[in-house]
Amino acid sequence: MSTLYEKIGGKPTIEKVVDELHKRILADNSLKGFFANTDMVKQRNHQITFFSQIFEGPKEYSGRPMDKTHAGMALQQPHFDAIAKYLSESMSVAGVSADDTKAALDRVSNLKPAILNK
Repeated sequence: MSTLYEKIGGKPTIEKVVDELHKRILADNSLKGFFANTDMVKQRNHQITFFSQIFEGPKEYSGRPMDKTHAGMALQQPHFDAIAKYLSESMSVAGVSADDTKAALDRVSNLKPAILNK
């Protein structure tokens, strides 16, 4: 049986998804401020390895846990919802099926308490 990582197309697809996601986030005035002092090249690499890992791919993510990464950012439900929406749209643009996109978003949603520090 294939992993979600394999079904969505592995690293090349995740790279496309992250690039598209960053375009959408940085075009959103309610989100882009969170990334004002972020090295987006480093962020891109972190997100590729992070998504790869949570989608059953290689375990290469070496960043901080989600609660530590997002501590003090005061992220709220609308921020999470916007990024989830952009992730879904980005996966669609990258050619990921609706079923696999839903499975991926379910995995991201499981991390919401840590991301929102709630």
